[in-house]
Amino acid sequence: MRVVITGTGVVSPLGNSVEIFWKGLCEGRSGIRRIDRFDPSEYASQIAGMAEDCTPEGMSTKDLRRRDRYTQFALFAADQAWKQAGLDVNRANPERCGAIVGSGVGGFDTIQEQVTVLVQRGPKRVSPMLAPMALVNMASSEICIRLGLQGPNRAVVTACATGNHCIADAADAIRMGKADVMLAGGSEATIVPICLAGFSSMKALSRRNDEPERASRPFDADRDGFVMGEGAGILVLESEAHAKARGADILGEVAGYAESCDAFHVTAPREDGSGAARAMRNALLDARVDREAIGYFNAHGTSTKYNDLAESRALVTVFGESMPPVSSTKSMIGHLLGAAGAVEAIACLMAIRDGVIPPSINYETPDPECPINIVANEARKADVEIAMSNSLGFGGHNSSLILKRYE
Repeated sequence: MRVVITGTGVVSPLGNSVEIFWKGLCEGRSGIRRIDRFDPSEYASQIAGMAEDCTPEGMSTKDLRRRDRYTQFALFAADQAWKQAGLDVNRANPERCGAIVGSGVGGFDTIQEQVTVLVQRGPKRVSPMLAPMALVNMASSEICIRLGLQGPNRAVVTACATGNHCIADAADAIRMGKADVMLAGGSEATIVPICLAGFSSMKALSRRNDEPERASRPFDADRDGFVMGEGAGILVLESEAHAKARGADILGEVAGYAESCDAFHVTAPREDGSGAARAMRNALLDARVDREAIGYFNAHGTSTKYNDLAESRALVTVFGESMPPVSSTKSMIGHLLGAAGAVEAIACLMAIRDGVIPPSINYETPDPECPINIVANEARKADVEIAMSNSLGFGGHNSSLILKRYE
């Protein structure tokens, strides 16, 4: 059964709509800046890709206070995607519509706030909404409540591979006949002191605080760590038959996907990239396409020394001399953790639609250990029929997703 895409929605450091986000990527514009939500001066890393506040339609100030920022992002992106898809749950069967939307960490903004309340004011002042606001499954559940979806509903948590895994699981639900329509993706809101402190202590974040726009530089020899980002990406997936029967505008097709585990280390990838390479090969097999058919590769490309090196080795292993054009959109928006895969899948769809490959900006000094075909600093026109996207997560999670033009 073919699974197609009929709607997309984005919240990102470049803007809170797909078209604004895509325009920013194509222009090579950076959404990274100094953190202004709290004083970051004591932190080793003081920069991030911050999304603008967004209010889902019809929500009051009270409604917003009862939902963590990551849930707000997910609802806002889901509204965009649902509207673009032109779906009416009353005309469809709500029991055949669902959502699989995950997050790397869930409601850390709420946890940070309520721990402060506990320490400063005591346990009786902790909000009764702490648990439902912090839970990772709440974004997916709130989407289903808001839209009246009564089919499959769950959250996937696989660190930075979450978005890809949610899309894959939602496509599987349709392929297996368990649903006709699924919303899928990820949401993240981690620009809070505890997250910044934790990742800074790991020495995983860029410390290029004096030039935020130049800090995220995947595959560049002078990269010094990733930049945290926040936002959400939601896609509407449908069976081809369901989409055609209602005359939907089909944006693309989920052609294949695969996953693997490094079984190596909780944070570091296998140095030879063999785990990622295995996921990439199996995704090609699942999609039934040759490696030469990939017209654009959206890399995980976090801008950390070891991740970029391992992924480069995986690319060389899988593609060899058939290396497709490669870019990492994290160079402009930072690393959206659990939302990264979904937002990057949407970038791949736009590349297929417009025949434009977004660049990796800040690529100034080639790293001889990363001999890949980087689309450096400026967008490139290309007829992209099939695109592939990697998402790799702490814990050794590797996921590869292949999207293609619908014909």
